[in-house]
Amino acid sequence: MSDWFTPTPKPNTWPRPPAALPAARLNEPSGGARVCVAGLVLVRQRPGTAKGVIFVTLEDETGTANVVVWANVYERFRRAVISGRLLRVTGRLQREAGVVHIVAELIEDLSPLLDTLLHPQFKPPAVRAGDQP
Repeated sequence: MSDWFTPTPKPNTWPRPPAALPAARLNEPSGGARVCVAGLVLVRQRPGTAKGVIFVTLEDETGTANVVVWANVYERFRRAVISGRLLRVTGRLQREAGVVHIVAELIEDLSPLLDTLLHPQFKPPAVRAGDQP
């Protein structure tokens, strides 16, 4: 079986938007599936040769996710793309030459959630043994 072919997963076996799919599970949905990822912004790149495309790398607790932001999507979500520290991106999964990308359709800036970590009353949610992260 070649690396570009992924069998169709069983229904409801991975989170669907607005729940975020962990980066470590991006190999599970089939190409073209609509997925949602969230993470801290590690890198924003806008190469001069990319014709206005922006590449964003997000990191969650399981790994990284590569996001492609086309110029028309960038114009709609400019503020989030430029200044967001924690983003949630919904888009189509794309596999090309063994690399997985999410082609962004919707970008949400969740950075204010980071500020709640500093609140004296903050307690992380309890995680029970066997729960999915």
